Amino acid sequence: MTAIPQLLRRLDKYIEQAFEYGMRWDGQSVRVDDGALPGLERGTFVRSVRMPQFDGITFHEVLCKSALNKVPQGGAGLPFQYTVNGYRGCSHACRYCFARPTHEYLEFNCGKDFDTQVVVKTNVVDVLRRELSRRSWCHETVALGTNTDPYQRAEGRYVLMPGIIGALAESGTPFSILTKGTLLRRDLPLIADAAENVPIGVSVSLAVGDADLHKQVEPGTPSPQARLGLITAIREAGLDCHVMVAPVLPYLTDTVEHLDALLREIAAAGANGVTVFGLHLRGSTRGWFISWLSQTHPELVGPYRQLYRRGAYLPPAYRDQLRARAAPLIARYGLAGDQRRQDARRPQDVAETVQPTLF
Repeated sequence: MTAIPQLLRRLDKYIEQAFEYGMRWDGQSVRVDDGALPGLERGTFVRSVRMPQFDGITFHEVLCKSALNKVPQGGAGLPFQYTVNGYRGCSHACRYCFARPTHEYLEFNCGKDFDTQVVVKTNVVDVLRRELSRRSWCHETVALGTNTDPYQRAEGRYVLMPGIIGALAESGTPFSILTKGTLLRRDLPLIADAAENVPIGVSVSLAVGDADLHKQVEPGTPSPQARLGLITAIREAGLDCHVMVAPVLPYLTDTVEHLDALLREIAAAGANGVTVFGLHLRGSTRGWFISWLSQTHPELVGPYRQLYRRGAYLPPAYRDQLRARAAPLIARYGLAGDQRRQDARRPQDVAETVQPTLF
């Protein structure tokens, strides 16, 4: 079994590299004061930063008061009880992202602001360590990546995840990671070491196999081929890898042909299992997505409005149809391992209900 001191030495290396890189940012602040961003308490805001390497993106550095977010009692069907989110907003810019409405708590809009105004909890590791050291902590499972992606581009600059992973592992806390970001490769040795001490789940989100559609609907994310390579790298590191084929987009990625091709590639990459479920359009995400749809696939606006006429979720008949299409393909490619229920509790509900505790 890998000793905790070895894990700490690896973590120290990451922190040293992050500090050295971060020094080059000191002159790049565009605003420093003791005020607050809209929606944040006074005193939590540190500074706003822009860099040429992240064209068009502003990072707002803040100090959080808590790191662990308790999942409400209504989330009893979930395999985790707490979440940690180091970032608000996401440069992946997925048109359908369910977390978009959460940016409105900060008086940012759910559209371009969500993609380009990224809030960074710079002290999240220290706060998390303090919370995990409490005698009252029961070492319940913590999920990373339930709101915005922990391996979005900002992580390449702020390097929060090694500290978060280290804090959880050192405290004996099980955790899971869900990401589209190939930056996860950087931390695979650290995650593999941690897996010697605590249960860990690693999942990759990959639902769009068509390269052209990917560029339209997930413009800031690594390509499908890059994520297939990530799946292989995770397996080669000795870790299991589940794939979330979600959200499936009605009339765009829900055909048998698309699902067959995607699941075949996922199986070839070495994934242990998949979960397939359709698109939810809750809150202001609905308007943002339909606006994009009207520009890129105007012929689908009417069918979408009809499909979602009763609310944010797909009707039972459509969900049954999607399940019937996917099930034989999942069986054919041996991807039935670690099937995860999605109907009992939707990710959107989790993201929405934990927001008041994020700062």
